[in-house]
Amino acid sequence: MRVGLVGTGYWATEVHARGVAAVDGVELAGVWGRDPAKAEELAAAHGTTAYADAGEMFAAVDAVTFAVPPSVQAPLAVQAARAGCHLLLEKPTALTVEDADAVVAAVEEAGVTSVVFVTARHQAPVEAWVQEVAAQGGWAGAVAVWAGSIYHEGSPFAHSAWRQEQGALWDIGPHALSVLVPVLGAVTDVTAAAGAGDTVHLVLRHQGGASSTATVSLTVPEPAATLRFDVYGRDGWASIPRDHGVEPQDAHASALRSLVTAAQGGPAHPADARAGAETVRVLARAQEQLDRARG
Repeated sequence: MRVGLVGTGYWATEVHARGVAAVDGVELAGVWGRDPAKAEELAAAHGTTAYADAGEMFAAVDAVTFAVPPSVQAPLAVQAARAGCHLLLEKPTALTVEDADAVVAAVEEAGVTSVVFVTARHQAPVEAWVQEVAAQGGWAGAVAVWAGSIYHEGSPFAHSAWRQEQGALWDIGPHALSVLVPVLGAVTDVTAAAGAGDTVHLVLRHQGGASSTATVSLTVPEPAATLRFDVYGRDGWASIPRDHGVEPQDAHASALRSLVTAAQGGPAHPADARAGAETVRVLARAQEQLDRARG
């Protein structure tokens, strides 16, 4: 399968490009980015072609992996799907419900496959845990804390404009929901409150009656950065694997393998464009509440 890469930043270079290189039977067949010089540099490093026009690359590849901000990704994903490309999307898939739904519509109309690269769902120990506890059932709720500290010297994300503008709700929220939803069910109601920095506290009601709380942040002090996810119910408590040793580029390679499998007629991955749109729907409802509270 020929894969085109959209994006030239840190995540594109260190995760997406390396993830593509790790998958047998897959070729990095092109790079397109908003900075032509960086596209040329990244393409040269991998012995492939830098495209000046995204549409030309879409016409030359079978699939596209996206590593650009969500507002840039959504319209390009629609264009790529209409060109017949399978889509490996970053999270969130878009910043508005309308744009996320447009990606879904384009995927379905073109008959292509899609996978959203939420890292937790493509780390084998975590995915095995999610499937196990989801099958076990009987969970009354969950407590999730996804708290990071990215605005410090040396962080590759310290100058990410879209993260600074949208905050943890949109960057980290998809990670939390990618685990909460398969374990507890679809979100039917959400309440959001702002904390310090870009911290957001969510209270979620899930289909079937379970409830959960999720705290997401990109701005906690470095010693406070943590990832915790615990579910509780009739069998007590269960905690997500934390020190599993799966690097982001390996998770990306796993996501790409899932895309290839689905494109070749195998089972679709549950974290697809439709699931991504449902995530955007929840985040948009939370954002509306935050905006109203700020006046």
